[in-house]
Amino acid sequence: MITKNFFLKDFQRKKNNKILRKYFKQLIVSKNEIIKSLKNNYNYSYTKKKIAKFRKYKDIRIFGMGGSSLGANAIYDFLKYKIKKDFYFLSNLQKKKFPTKKNYLNLIISKSGNTLETIVNSNIYISKKDQNIVITENKTSYLRNIGIKLKSEIIDHNNFIGGRYSVLSEVGMLPAELMGLNEKKFKQFNNLLKNRYFFNAVISNVTNIVELVNKKKSNAVILNYDESLDNFLKWYQQLLAESIGKKGKGIFPIISTMPKDNHSLMQLYLDGQKNNFYTFFSSADKISPGINKETILKSKNFLMNKNLQDILDSKILATQKVFKKKKIPFRSFFLKTRKEETLGELFTFFVVETILIAKALRINPYDQPAVELIKKETNKILVNS
Repeated sequence: MITKNFFLKDFQRKKNNKILRKYFKQLIVSKNEIIKSLKNNYNYSYTKKKIAKFRKYKDIRIFGMGGSSLGANAIYDFLKYKIKKDFYFLSNLQKKKFPTKKNYLNLIISKSGNTLETIVNSNIYISKKDQNIVITENKTSYLRNIGIKLKSEIIDHNNFIGGRYSVLSEVGMLPAELMGLNEKKFKQFNNLLKNRYFFNAVISNVTNIVELVNKKKSNAVILNYDESLDNFLKWYQQLLAESIGKKGKGIFPIISTMPKDNHSLMQLYLDGQKNNFYTFFSSADKISPGINKETILKSKNFLMNKNLQDILDSKILATQKVFKKKKIPFRSFFLKTRKEETLGELFTFFVVETILIAKALRINPYDQPAVELIKKETNKILVNS
């Protein structure tokens, strides 16, 4: 698949699954709220006028777990060069120190409004002088009640979009607008449907992944060569794990930091159990530090006139050549541009791919019933301790 923004080199074996093609076409025209959120005519529950007064804030904190914050964090990290504000993400139970003199805008995000970690973090770190926006479902909940008490701006979370699918809805696009980015540029679904490579690539990738899973290759190792993609890949990790991991089935997404992991995990990847398939992620970097010619020794003359990107590219190419020789299944994504459209296309690709994988494996991609067990047990322990 080739767009102006990224290149996808598919798994070596390409197949055409007529059943998946039919379902994909049905999904496109369905009333599925997740699919609607990918389109450029999606109706947000907020207006630009409503959030205009918050644009002046330069220090913004986002409170949210999993899909409530990972999408926005992915956007911030990948497009940081365009953003003139400081964003802080409280996405775990953690001790943090913030400058006390700053005026913070807080975004408190939880679909249910009862996420324990988000309740605890917001209770500890929010002060009376802060301004707050609460994004939660339009129903009675702890965070909605707190939002009313604090006289916060309350934005309705779409009831039909789970957190991990919510990046192109209010949950990800409101933060993107506060970052000074253009939310419309993220909405690439309509454009992608005009691109036959997109449709065919999704079907081919899903078909190959399902075939690999059926052959007991169920570890999806993600080889990441661009640190600015870390949180995007954590978003993808949650999307895949939480959507597919049910009924004794699942795909285990593992993020591997490259080329560092050449010196720790690559031995296992190349010579261990053959239950993995791999996805390479890399990007173009126009500005890259070069080798200092004056200090390089003659034994490494081949590094002359090379820069960091050249060396990174050689590592990627070498790894892929070895994978081919060993017949290790892999695909690769190469990001050619660093802008809203690039992330929008990637968000869209993986949302659609995940839903179709679940369809092929006969799994409901939209729920996460087992996670609720931990929540209930935690509440029991806290109540009784």
